[in-house]
Amino acid sequence: MAFSGEGRGLNKNILVKTIQTMNQHLPNRRLNLTELLAMEKPGIRGKDNTFFVMDRSELKLISESLPRFLWSRLRLPMLIEMSPDFGSGGARIQGEAEVELTSKILDKERPFGSRQLVIYLPDVRELRRKLPTTTQYAFVTNLRDREY
Repeated sequence: MAFSGEGRGLNKNILVKTIQTMNQHLPNRRLNLTELLAMEKPGIRGKDNTFFVMDRSELKLISESLPRFLWSRLRLPMLIEMSPDFGSGGARIQGEAEVELTSKILDKERPFGSRQLVIYLPDVRELRRKLPTTTQYAFVTNLRDREY
């Protein structure tokens, strides 16, 4: 491959830095639905200091899709975790409320008791089309036992 075995530590550091750079748009802290609904201008500041405004119609759709007891558990923006570990075009949604919302929005059966859900490109596109301001891509990878 492109990397030699001698510089694995260095290669791992380069990969980590690249992923951190790709995730600069993500917020340091996500807010729950209850907090966002109470805000005059709902949104969140990213690590790169950009402010992402969340559309009120999306927040309304989300609030209508989830039982009220889950509003304080749903962290927004919802992260769509992209990784080769999930297969070609696969992405992961994590969290009880997040999985519940994704299942409802995509009209999919929720795996019983599951706190994570793997979806694939057609579903990722539909989720982003329906919730463009309240979802964001996050890039992740598993560095354990990875061959360079």
